[in-house]
Amino acid sequence: MSCVRLAKLGSMTIAALAAGSALAGAARAADRDIDKIDNVVVIFAENRSFDNLYGRFPGADGIAQASAESLAQKDRDGTTLKELPPIWEGLTAKGVTPPVTQAETEHLANGVFMVDDPKGFNLPLSTITHDLWHRYYQNMMQIDGGKNDMFVAWADSGAMPMGMWDGSSTAMWKVAEKYTLADHFFMGGFGGSFFNHQWLICACAPHYADADTSAAKPTIAAVDPDGVTLTVAENSPKSAMDGEPKFVGDGNLTPDFYAVNTMQPPYQPSANAPAEGGDPRFSDPLKATTLPPQTEPTIGDLLSLKGVDWAWYGGAWQYVLDNGNNTPVPTFQYHHQPFNYYANYAPGTPARAAHLRDGGLNGVNFLQVIDSGKLPAVAFYKPQGNLNQHSGYADIKVGDQHIADVVSHLEQSPQWEHMLVIVTYDENGGIWDHVAPPKGDRWGPGSRIPAIIVSPFAKKGFVDHSSYDTTSILRFITERFQLPELRGIVVRDRAVAAAGEPPLGDLTGALDFGKS
Repeated sequence: MSCVRLAKLGSMTIAALAAGSALAGAARAADRDIDKIDNVVVIFAENRSFDNLYGRFPGADGIAQASAESLAQKDRDGTTLKELPPIWEGLTAKGVTPPVTQAETEHLANGVFMVDDPKGFNLPLSTITHDLWHRYYQNMMQIDGGKNDMFVAWADSGAMPMGMWDGSSTAMWKVAEKYTLADHFFMGGFGGSFFNHQWLICACAPHYADADTSAAKPTIAAVDPDGVTLTVAENSPKSAMDGEPKFVGDGNLTPDFYAVNTMQPPYQPSANAPAEGGDPRFSDPLKATTLPPQTEPTIGDLLSLKGVDWAWYGGAWQYVLDNGNNTPVPTFQYHHQPFNYYANYAPGTPARAAHLRDGGLNGVNFLQVIDSGKLPAVAFYKPQGNLNQHSGYADIKVGDQHIADVVSHLEQSPQWEHMLVIVTYDENGGIWDHVAPPKGDRWGPGSRIPAIIVSPFAKKGFVDHSSYDTTSILRFITERFQLPELRGIVVRDRAVAAAGEPPLGDLTGALDFGKS
């Protein structure tokens, strides 16, 4: 079950969670190494699999360790493709010059290809490349039970999921060399950004009650009885060589009304404008993609209940509220602001004013808070769109430089001596990775993503092979501040154990509290 069933009574449920954890909290040792961490900072980038950027990292479980089975992509009928299909509409995003056209991507060998190979496409890290599907059901279909051999078959971009980069020239590669790189860190939920931002703060799937009698009915997916496979349309190309697949209903909601693909927040800023004559702070609730306000407990709620200061810093948040969105800067992404979906943080509430803070255009406000030594105990930072490394509208280089600059500021912060920084990605962006995710619950974990642990206490020059997912961040915060566990974490842990998988860690495997 999902944590959506946990919170029907709102704050009463949160209080019950706290009461239920009181005995466990009292039993914890008074002197704990983990208490040496006073500040937790989470930097959440976008849409890269581990192999896509760190597949050649020394000592990591990289592309060289990939099985022939996962490398050789299958067609939709289960046969091995003789070659990869072209990248539909070309390797480069629209407007990039000079373009790499669809014709130039024909006849790629079945396997990975290096986008920046000097003997191949030779594209620099500053190139914006073709976007890819990164959706809930497609991710499960691509993973194919852990074989990872259907990424091309169920993509909308032909060969694009198999495109990798040599990340060794990036600034964050150097950060990973200095601190700890986690090479078995998986995204909390299957699919895309909307869903995985929810897993970062709630470990849950949002719910749309009575969606079948609402404006959202057209967004309900048509799914086969296995609950994993989208129902393929009769006119869908039989082979991946002939075009992208077509589905009867590739919607945003599951048949039982859980929101798993991009829905818009009920509050501004949102891609859905206010209703005509309605409150300008709200989104039009009659739009099919407006998610009703959610009431599940979040990690923010539990921190507040414990009296622990925290904040979500959204890059360009206030700029967009004041000016609207613009491209190419900031290319703000509304569904990357997960607390904006929750009733506790509705416009006008004290909690919104206290905890949803403006990171500033290009993160300038967040950097000022870092430099002043006034970060709250838990801080989430979401870079604006053009700085987040998302395929289709952002390149790798600019986002890499921005995130490395943020890390540099953190290293020089007055709060650095007792800080833990986690730099990770929301999800894989539809890009192939060879490592099978742990078997868990209905919602995930999904594909493997990069995670870099930065701290005076981080093991230096270390590759951590421990099994983690996005909820491992929540596990660390929960343990450090002695919070009740979110229901989704409890369910995930039970499911992983029932599948005989190693338990998902709390990131302490990357830390050495005997040194700083």
